[in-house]
Amino acid sequence: MSKSILSKIPSPFQLKKVMEKYPVMYEESMNTVLVQEVIRYNKLIQTIIQSLNDLLKALKGLVVMSQQLEEMSISLFNNTVPKVWADKAYPSLKPLGAWVDDLVERVKFIQGWITDGIPLVFWFSGFFFPQAFLTGTLQNYARRTKISIDVISFDFQVIKTPYTEVTEKSEGGCYIRGLYIEGARWSYGAHELTESRPKELYTEVPVILLMPMANRGTPDKGVYDCPLYKTLTRAGTLSTTGHSTNFVVSIELPTSMPQYHWIKRGVAMLCALNY
Repeated sequence: MSKSILSKIPSPFQLKKVMEKYPVMYEESMNTVLVQEVIRYNKLIQTIIQSLNDLLKALKGLVVMSQQLEEMSISLFNNTVPKVWADKAYPSLKPLGAWVDDLVERVKFIQGWITDGIPLVFWFSGFFFPQAFLTGTLQNYARRTKISIDVISFDFQVIKTPYTEVTEKSEGGCYIRGLYIEGARWSYGAHELTESRPKELYTEVPVILLMPMANRGTPDKGVYDCPLYKTLTRAGTLSTTGHSTNFVVSIELPTSMPQYHWIKRGVAMLCALNY
């Protein structure tokens, strides 16, 4: 299993080259977001490669099998993510096999960004720290329009076009994809939130356009203020940055039902499922 995971896990990013290609710029906060993501993923990848190599040496008897390595081998045997990796990783409830595949996809998304430039549609679930991406988008808008960032918030538009058919970047905002909804589903025909189908726990949400706006009032009706969480747990703690470790942001979704209708159903959006 260790050899199998090592063969899948990509090499760490070359941070120096990324920083040369995407330097810190006043006009483009996304460069800073990208570099921070690369640093976080590098720490995780290096931890995985180092610990797996140590475990293989311990199994051969070349180094002492420490308690940490033994716990790690038990986790691998039980198909769960070892604690030493989880401490360096993003919140996730996936079993080990799905977790490794998910990590490979995330690294591919970041590598695509490095190679091809800022994506047209961001895979929101692929961010290690999605709140930084949201702040970066608001910063870009504030710096371009010379408006104080304190009065800027997001306006949300659900897009009818599939993400593969989005051909140009949004002027001022950004497109995000890869979210799921629990307790309801998106009606493509009525273009609003509607009841779930029987036995359908989670459904995918279409591309959403996040458009920064200054002094935006909150709509009284016609929307459901849907919370977005990183995992299914829907619980987190406040980290030192003042952000929750699980709750990301509330996204307004169009609906003809009153708010309490969806609140009673416990409707929420999720970045990642547990499989």
